[in-house]
Amino acid sequence: MMRHLPYLFASAALAVAMTGPVIAQTQPGVPRSAGTPYAARNLPDRIVLTPGADPTQEMAVSFRTDAQQRTSEAEIAMSVDGPTLSEQAIKVSGTDAPRAKDSANGPALYHQIRFSGLRPDTMYAYRLKGSAGWSEWLQFRTAAADARAFRFLYLGDVQNGILTYASRVIRQAFHANGGIDLVLHAGDLAAQRDDLDHDDEWGEWNQAAGYNYAIVPQIPATGNHEYVDIALPNGAESRKLGPYWPLQFALPANGATPVKATTYFVDYQGVRFIVLDGTAAIELGTMAAQTRWLDATLASSKAKWNVVLFHQPVFTCARPTDTAEIKAAWKPVFDKRKVDLALQGHDHCYSRLTSEAGRDASAAARGKGAIQGPVYVVSVTGSKMYALNDRARTQPDKTAEATELYQIVDVDGDRLKFRTYTASGKLYDGFALERGQDGGNRLRDLDEPMIAVRVCTGKIGPDGGACAARGK
Repeated sequence: MMRHLPYLFASAALAVAMTGPVIAQTQPGVPRSAGTPYAARNLPDRIVLTPGADPTQEMAVSFRTDAQQRTSEAEIAMSVDGPTLSEQAIKVSGTDAPRAKDSANGPALYHQIRFSGLRPDTMYAYRLKGSAGWSEWLQFRTAAADARAFRFLYLGDVQNGILTYASRVIRQAFHANGGIDLVLHAGDLAAQRDDLDHDDEWGEWNQAAGYNYAIVPQIPATGNHEYVDIALPNGAESRKLGPYWPLQFALPANGATPVKATTYFVDYQGVRFIVLDGTAAIELGTMAAQTRWLDATLASSKAKWNVVLFHQPVFTCARPTDTAEIKAAWKPVFDKRKVDLALQGHDHCYSRLTSEAGRDASAAARGKGAIQGPVYVVSVTGSKMYALNDRARTQPDKTAEATELYQIVDVDGDRLKFRTYTASGKLYDGFALERGQDGGNRLRDLDEPMIAVRVCTGKIGPDGGACAARGK
């Protein structure tokens, strides 16, 4: 007889319906991963946990199996301290068929399950069914119902050298910084157009962080490389969302109407995280709809802090000019609605910018106690590097070149502490936003030892070898 946990209601819904096999994207001459191909196995893999729109009571999980596991099945229980989880577990079954995906690594089925009716601030354990049996038990904690202190990890483009280089950065972040409650990805999680076969790329992306992606909720934004090129009937070229995005992530369905698969928001312990899709806005005609939704979502926010996450940066540190369309449409909304942080990628360099007028003007304003508007950050985690543009020498407060980075952000009441670390764990940049009684933020640079500015000198990189950054 099945036992039921209080406040837990078994519900499951697959976000994608059976559509038939997707045509494999591999072509002759496309490189493959070294070593064992990323074929689906008889136990679940590519397990990714994502938050519901209300993560106090809902989480979702995506996973992959071989083609023999035709049903989507999970067990979930409130965590206990002995090996008796299965005695109290509730079975959760998907009501829709999993989606088939043929690739260069063979056939696979992708499954998505939502756990709803959960208790706030509670540890749960779940496991997933494969054709050979169950996965290990994996644990997550739901969000607290109040604005409680928490920590999140922000990663720029992982995209290139995913397993070779980026994995060490991600693992260092988890190893050196306990208690990470969320992970934010600023787009271009995989290249999906060049480096490797696409299935191998997503295999590497999952392997790079391993079980961490299955126990810490992920908040991803799309980049331009999450899209694939297509030819229109008239011969023109366009873009469409690549097949792996809706398979890998079961995201909240509360975004802008034309792009609900890639825009959404999550309220987590006093922070509203708003995710935008710059590629669809710039290239697919959804800018106006996303801007209206952004404004309404910020206007309705009751959170103490508002953080926006998107790929193409407002202020670029590598490209010759700023992203004009996004700057014109979204920056006025950020200013009007008092956004605190704008977290971005795309430029493959590091930039922390607090004033368009430049670092000297920003420092002078802070010295007079001026209220700080949005802080714009661009970062990169993978191995592809771009050289800094001319503006980056004087406009941002801090920049880096040819450097792999991760960011740890601690939110605690009226203080948000932001720290940027290098791949080997050295503190590179840091500041705090402090909310005053007048409701405005003041920015304080952290009084902690930091390493010297990392830029290339001619053809010599900051580590003494060749400069890995190329001009954009």
